[in-house]
Amino acid sequence: MRELKIAIPGLELAGLSWGEPDAQPLLMVHGWLDNAASFALLAPLLADRFHVIALDLPGHGHSGHLPESTIYQHVDYVRALLAAADALALPRFHLLGHSLGAGVATLAAIAAPERMRGLALIEGLGPLGDDGSRTLDRFREAMAIKATGNRPLRVFPTIEAAAEARAMASGLDPALGRHIVERGLQPSGDGYSWRSDPRLSRPTAVRLAETQVMALLLGLAAPTSLLLARPHPPYLEPESLQVRIDCVDDIRVTHMDGGHHLHMEHPAAVANWVHNAF
Repeated sequence: MRELKIAIPGLELAGLSWGEPDAQPLLMVHGWLDNAASFALLAPLLADRFHVIALDLPGHGHSGHLPESTIYQHVDYVRALLAAADALALPRFHLLGHSLGAGVATLAAIAAPERMRGLALIEGLGPLGDDGSRTLDRFREAMAIKATGNRPLRVFPTIEAAAEARAMASGLDPALGRHIVERGLQPSGDGYSWRSDPRLSRPTAVRLAETQVMALLLGLAAPTSLLLARPHPPYLEPESLQVRIDCVDDIRVTHMDGGHHLHMEHPAAVANWVHNAF
């Protein structure tokens, strides 16, 4: 495993890589408030075939934070991902995303179809959409938050305490979550605090309408494999997700027993799925 620093316009991204640099490139994109270490168990199982590059998205892990005057949104994550691919001199690559990263990867594949060798998505197809039911409330909530003045960061006395807190919030086993936690912490006083940008937890003022997401998915041309956990989480309702799936011509859907972080709970099974996907 190797640490990466990637300079893109206006920001420095970080990441991790595995495998030989002359192998087929496989970019990986993690979920919300995760980081590149989310793939610490899966990536080594793919490194015999791929040059695996797991990015820390802006505001996450060891990557830089966006300026206070800006906000975090899918479009800018997509720009950062494609800029990172440019900086790494990757004209074409395989792409894998989990959760938030699946939404970002989907949009990147739609934006740059000529660069995609294949697309693998875990627990997500496209970004979170808006059905209109909370549009007004969400907009007001987001706009009522001041641009500056974040609450003081929570300080944990030990890494274990942070891992336990993460487990309570996400349901991910502390032993597995420790990979993400260790990369996501920074020394703070007599303990540790999260290094991710606190603004990542703010509500999003405006989301794409679900009809817009569907219109974008109609343009997804890359061969796509989608892996879904069973039972499904409440934010991935099968009926709504099936409408999105039906928008994509070349897609294979697989279900696997487990939680939202399938790639951490069952890395060997997910590695087999990736090999079959690509």
